[in-house]
Amino acid sequence: MACHNIMILSLLTVTFTLVIAFEPSPLQDFCVADPTSSARVNGLACLDSKLVQANHFFFSGLHVPGNTSNPLGSTVTPVTVGQLPGLNTLGISLARIDYAPWGVIPPHTHPRATEILTVQQGKLFVGFVTSNPDNRLISKVLDMGDVFVFPVGLPHFQQNIGTGKAVSLSTLSSQNPGVITIANAVFGSTPPIADDVLAKAFQVDKSVITRLQAQF
Repeated sequence: MACHNIMILSLLTVTFTLVIAFEPSPLQDFCVADPTSSARVNGLACLDSKLVQANHFFFSGLHVPGNTSNPLGSTVTPVTVGQLPGLNTLGISLARIDYAPWGVIPPHTHPRATEILTVQQGKLFVGFVTSNPDNRLISKVLDMGDVFVFPVGLPHFQQNIGTGKAVSLSTLSSQNPGVITIANAVFGSTPPIADDVLAKAFQVDKSVITRLQAQF
C-alpha cells in the first residue's frame, strides 16, 4: 500500500512539474515586456509596473487586410509579445491570416504553442502531420465559422481553396509561439546544411538540392 501511494505521489509530482515547466503561471498581476532591459530571462523582463499604461495592453489593426502579393499568396499579421507587450508571461497570442485565391501558409510548426484556427471568410484546406513512425496526415476542408486545432509542435499548413479571398484568425497558447517554416529551415539555413546530407535524406541528386537551396 505504501509503495502504491509513493508511486501515485511520484506521478503527481512529475505531472505537476511538467505543467509548471511548460507554461508557468504569473506571479503578479502582469509583467509587461520591457524590450530595452538587459536582463536575460526565459522570456522578456518586466517593465516597472509604475510605468505601465493602457497602450501596453492594446493593439490596433486586425481589421486591416494583409498584403498577399507574394509568391505564397498569403500574409500573417501577428499579435504576440513583440507587438503587444502586455501579453508577456500570459501564455496567449493571436494572428490574422489573409489568403489570396489558392494562397498557402506552407508547412510549419510552432515549437511552443498549440494553435486554434477559426475561418472568418472563405474556404480553407488545412491539416497537420503526426510524428514518426506514422506520419499520418489529418486534414479537413473548413468553411466560414469552422474551427480546427493544430497540436503543439506538429507540422501543419493552410490553403485557400475558394475562388475569392480568405481570412482566418488563430489563437496560440504562448505569448511567443515561434514559427519554423519547414522549407526555409531545411533549404535556407545559415550556414546551409551540407548538400550531401540533404541529398541522402531526400533520396535525390545533389543538383536538385542545389536548385532548392537557391530558392531560399
